[in-house]
Amino acid sequence: MTASQRRQEILSRLKTEHAPVSATVLAQSFGVSRQVVVGDIALLRAGGAPIAATPRGYVLETPTEGILHTVAVRHTDAQMERELQICVDNGCTVLDVLVEHPVYGQLVGQLQLSSRYDVEQFLQRVRTGSAHSLSTLTDGIHLHTLRCSSEEAFERVCRQLEEEGFLLRD
Repeated sequence: MTASQRRQEILSRLKTEHAPVSATVLAQSFGVSRQVVVGDIALLRAGGAPIAATPRGYVLETPTEGILHTVAVRHTDAQMERELQICVDNGCTVLDVLVEHPVYGQLVGQLQLSSRYDVEQFLQRVRTGSAHSLSTLTDGIHLHTLRCSSEEAFERVCRQLEEEGFLLRD
C-alpha cells in the first residue's frame, strides 16, 4: 500500500467510525508507526479534510444539527467534572475549550464531549497524563463552544452553571 492509499484508507475509516479513532489504533491497523499516522493526518488536513483531534482520537468533522453557543466559565480543576456534566446532562456537546494566553493568544483544545462516558474518559486522560488542563493557564477562566439540542437546553446549562458559581457574566 502506498502512502497516498493509506491516507485515503484513513479518511474512509474516519467517515465510517462513530467514535474517535486514536493514532495508535490507526497505526496498528496499517502496520506503521503512530508518527506516520500523525503525519498522514497533517497532510490530509492540509489537503482540506476536516479532521479534528480530540482527547480520544481523530474524528471527521461533519455538519450536525444543533445550536452553537459560547459560555465563559471559571472553576478549579477539582470542579471540572461537575461543569462538564452539567453541559452534557442538559443536551449539549462540549465542542472545545478556549483560553486567552498572554503570549500565544487564543489556545483551543478540541473536546467533543457528548455524554458522561466522554467526560469520564477525558478526565481519566487529564488525571493520568503529564499535561495540565488549559484553564490552569488562566486561573480557571475559559470558554466552551457548546452545540445544544435546543435553546431550552442551553438555558438549562447556563442556569445550572450559574447556580454552581461557574458562569461568568458581563
